[in-house]
Amino acid sequence: MYINCHTYYSLRYGTFSEIELLHLAIDNGMNSIALTDINNTSACMNFIQEAKKLNIKPVIGVDFRNGNKQQFVALSKSNTGFENINRYLSSFLESKTAIPEKPKKLEDVFIIYPFEKVLELNLNTFSEHEFIGVSIAEINKLRFSYVRKFEDKLVIQQQVTIRDKKDFNAHRLLRAIDNNTLLSKLPTSEECLQSDKMHSKSELKAYFKEFPFIISNTEKLLKACNVYFGFDDERENQNQNLYLNSFEEDCKMLLDLCDEKIHERYKNPSQKVLDRLQKELKVIIELKFVSFFLINYDIIQYAKRNNFFHVGRGSGANSIVAYIIGITDVDPVELDLYFERFINPFRASPPDFDIDFSWKDRNTVTQYIFDRFDNVALMATYVTFKYRAVVRELGKVFGLPKEEIDKLSKGTKKGELDDISKLVLRYGKLIEGFPNYVSVHSAGVLILDKPVHYYSATSLPPKGFPTVQFDMNIADDVGIFKFDILGQRGLAKIKDALAIIKKNNPNAPAIDITDVERFKKDENINNLLKTGGAIGAYYVESPAMRGLMQKLQTEDYIGLVAASSIVRPGVSGSGMKDEFIKRHRFPEKRKEAHPILLEIMPETYGVMVYQEDVMKVANKFADLTLGEADVLRRGMSGKSRSAAEFKAVEDKFIANSRKKGHDDKLIFEIWNQIKSFAGYAFAKGHSASYAVESYQSLFLKCYYPIEFMVAVLNNGGGFYSVEHYIHEAKMRGAKIELPCINNSEHVNRVIGKTIYLGFGYLKSLEQLVIQRILNERQVYGKFKSLDDFMDRVSISIEQITILIRINAFRFVSTPKTELLWKATFRLNATKQRQVQEQKQLFRAQNQDFIIPQLNSHWLEDVYDEMELLDFTIHDYFSLTTEEFKPHIKAKEMNQYVNKKVLLYGKLVNTRFNKTSQGKLMRLSTFIDKEGNYFDAVHFTDVVHQYPITGMGIYGCYGEITERFGFCSMKVIQSKKLSVAGDPRLTK
Repeated sequence: MYINCHTYYSLRYGTFSEIELLHLAIDNGMNSIALTDINNTSACMNFIQEAKKLNIKPVIGVDFRNGNKQQFVALSKSNTGFENINRYLSSFLESKTAIPEKPKKLEDVFIIYPFEKVLELNLNTFSEHEFIGVSIAEINKLRFSYVRKFEDKLVIQQQVTIRDKKDFNAHRLLRAIDNNTLLSKLPTSEECLQSDKMHSKSELKAYFKEFPFIISNTEKLLKACNVYFGFDDERENQNQNLYLNSFEEDCKMLLDLCDEKIHERYKNPSQKVLDRLQKELKVIIELKFVSFFLINYDIIQYAKRNNFFHVGRGSGANSIVAYIIGITDVDPVELDLYFERFINPFRASPPDFDIDFSWKDRNTVTQYIFDRFDNVALMATYVTFKYRAVVRELGKVFGLPKEEIDKLSKGTKKGELDDISKLVLRYGKLIEGFPNYVSVHSAGVLILDKPVHYYSATSLPPKGFPTVQFDMNIADDVGIFKFDILGQRGLAKIKDALAIIKKNNPNAPAIDITDVERFKKDENINNLLKTGGAIGAYYVESPAMRGLMQKLQTEDYIGLVAASSIVRPGVSGSGMKDEFIKRHRFPEKRKEAHPILLEIMPETYGVMVYQEDVMKVANKFADLTLGEADVLRRGMSGKSRSAAEFKAVEDKFIANSRKKGHDDKLIFEIWNQIKSFAGYAFAKGHSASYAVESYQSLFLKCYYPIEFMVAVLNNGGGFYSVEHYIHEAKMRGAKIELPCINNSEHVNRVIGKTIYLGFGYLKSLEQLVIQRILNERQVYGKFKSLDDFMDRVSISIEQITILIRINAFRFVSTPKTELLWKATFRLNATKQRQVQEQKQLFRAQNQDFIIPQLNSHWLEDVYDEMELLDFTIHDYFSLTTEEFKPHIKAKEMNQYVNKKVLLYGKLVNTRFNKTSQGKLMRLSTFIDKEGNYFDAVHFTDVVHQYPITGMGIYGCYGEITERFGFCSMKVIQSKKLSVAGDPRLTK
């Protein structure tokens, strides 16, 4: 009976979810209801799924509007109708054009014009699929309208947007937020009516009792609408099912690829390899996942043809087929990776490949996918209203002053609140979690068998690729499985480093960056791991990771794979991290492992480290099949499709363990270990995939450290600040030069061992000015003087001041104070030459101004650098005005274990953490005057007493602690040292 219902996916308009809409329908005795969100089909498929569970017939469509002006409502008669509605809506969303008063003819679609729209347009003729909607409030008007004669075209259009007064208030607030206006100034034309709510079936019929034909027309309309999507047991794989023309051709291609490429990975494949390959191929073919492998292979081949680096990771790294055909670079046989972690009979969804490309190449790869395949779209994700943000928005809507809004968003005691503030907080809680706007999933690409609009309307976000309106949870439910195409900076660093090395070392031997097996055995590279020298190397450079590798004395690939998983919160939190380190460093401690667990996991000394270890224990300790074990793993990581399915496996784990004779104490001890970390641990293949990339980065860091650090800087750094990567380059032998008119480019540039910082670091230097400088220099050569520069480059006084203050003209050996005056006189004499119309045929004679000698101080340079670059290349320790007391150096910490000492260090990184009791602590990393690292911990008793307040030199007094050979300081007191001020401010 209701053909125009909204949920909160009518963004900044609706006030409840599609589930709540269905329950509202049940409460009002409805057995069929239509969901018609405003210009949005996000909730449609979940609405159908949930309606089926509640025995309600779902009807879906769209409320087409320009702003808040309703043009018409479209209802889908069938899946074809839904596809046509989605395609039609998408044409307006993607082009950002207005929706017309009347739509074009859409097959299998009913169109309902609102009563007022019919009067406004003076409509007199209606096609078979067109109807007139009348609300309860419009019944009186209908009695005296010419529209009454269209008896077979009239239907009930009682809009449902709110449930009660509270919803109406929330709706008005959402509309005010959307219109960026005070609530008191919100036009009523932007609101729904207070009567736009649902009535019971009997009440609705009573309102329309004078017009029984309207009731029957509405019932017929709803009855004629039937859209079907399969869910749960009826779900089918909706991804592109064929790569070639038939399943047989696909199978042949995959088998041929494996035959062709196996010897590239295994020169003499063992029987174990061959058996594993046959086992995988059998399952892949039986489950009809062949096209999924071939599509991923196609994408990788495109990347390789264009010299785009990639990392194939996720559970896909557990597949020998993926390894052989080049999707991944991890040997699952070498690492004993379970194929069942990737594909098993219990898993209806296709296998999961996460493919990383350089952040610079990712869009090109995405464009290729859109060009190569027919039915492609990006996955959406919904950004919801966060509580603090909602409070700020509502504060503005109510007209509260900024100070009051700031107080409210930080939290205020109830006794301190006035009535308006209480309303803000009350409605903030109500609106929190509502969808705010649609965004693009960070990685998901859909490659479908049917047209994308069969499932959803699409919009065109700033990325420029059509994007569906539903998220991954709904996609999975209906059988749409995303391809994860991600961008990361680590691969760009490797690619750029190779190019920089080639340019800076033209006679150096060619580098085969794919020769990872050689890198794994290189002692110099492995030494970087165990000594904490991995700064700049993607994935392994954080203080926590470097500290862990020093504790483990990591010196091989397998050790790095383990460290990558051990550093995760689940392993750390369960206490298994320390146990693993202990057993790794001290072999005699391995005897402390439970014999059964040691037998199951000898490689990790009886400690669960990887997600696969959950499967091993479940399989060998509790006799679960590997497929059942993967259900257990997925359930614990929050990915179980069915709580009942997971509970059945849990019960079987316990029952089987008892049947095997294990006592309950051991059973539940192991079960609790599994529960404590399974949701956080990495898949071993995931860690192994990143470890391959880490070794490639470490090779470059080891043998070409300066070029590698330039590539790191040019790709936005990583875990640390720009300043710290510059420090690391210095430690590796680089000389750092400030931006220079004659040698710098937009990005950093290395010549020999000298790094010229790029113009891009100068925050206020305009892109157009940088481009002019580089173009002029490229065409006409280097600049000879300030006058020569100003003759050739059109520039304002503000922009040239930046260049002079950063000392970019230092080659002229004239103090920059004098250069500033010269530039000022010159530009004032000619006024500002912002645009140079054409090249001067004859160079004008420049007047030579006599400037008196001006004094300057080196500290002025420091403060100019800090202002213009956000950092200085000067030594921070030379800036302090306080005397250094007797102290030790970072490299001497191991001589002072359990002793209280003083260390001075420049802050590198700091973060808060929580103790096992949930109390606050702070972890900080510093470098001393020699450039060596030390870590310091402010525990709960001193964390607030001695705060860390930004970059600078700190004196840290505390006790040196040692764990597994790695020293750190437990801070007792700390103090930030004062630094010399800008001498220009004290003159």
